[in-house]
Amino acid sequence: MSFKFQRTRARARFGLSLAAGILLWPAICLASPDPDRIAVYVDQAKLVKLPAKVSTIVVGNPLIADVTLQSGGIVVVTGKGYGATNFIAMDRNGEVLVDRQIQVEGPTDQLVTVYRGVERESYSCMPICQRRVTLGDGETYFKSAIDQAGSLSGQAASAGTKSAN
Repeated sequence: MSFKFQRTRARARFGLSLAAGILLWPAICLASPDPDRIAVYVDQAKLVKLPAKVSTIVVGNPLIADVTLQSGGIVVVTGKGYGATNFIAMDRNGEVLVDRQIQVEGPTDQLVTVYRGVERESYSCMPICQRRVTLGDGETYFKSAIDQAGSLSGQAASAGTKSAN
C-alpha cells in the first residue's frame, strides 16, 4: 500500500470515529446514574436514605469518605479525599443490607490553581479569589491556610464563650 492511501484510510477511520462519538454523546450524557454509586464532592456532604433497620456502617477507606448514621436510616456521606471507596450497611444480626460505591470528585466552584515551581496553591474565585485548601496543594501553603482557619475558629469560639458568661 502506498503512504498516501494509508493516510487517507486513517483519516477516514478518524472521521468515522469522531462522527460515532458525536452521535453517541447524548446517549452517554443522558444515561441514568448508577443507583449503586453515590457521587459526592470533596469537602461536601450528601444525605442518603437507607433501610431503617441499619445499625452498623463500615467504610472501606475513611480517608476518601466519611459515612455517619443518623436516626431513621439516614446517612450523611462526606467527601474527604479524591477517589472511590465503598460502604456497607448491616443490621443488628450482621446481615448486609446495602453495599454501595462512593465516588469523591473534585471541587465544583470556580477554582484557580497557581503553580510556583512544583508547589501548588488553590483559590476559590466566587466572586473574588480567596485561599482554598485543596488536597494536593503545596505543604507550606496548605499548612498556612489550615493554621489561619484554626486560629479564626478558636478566636470565634473563645469570643462566643465570653459573651455567654
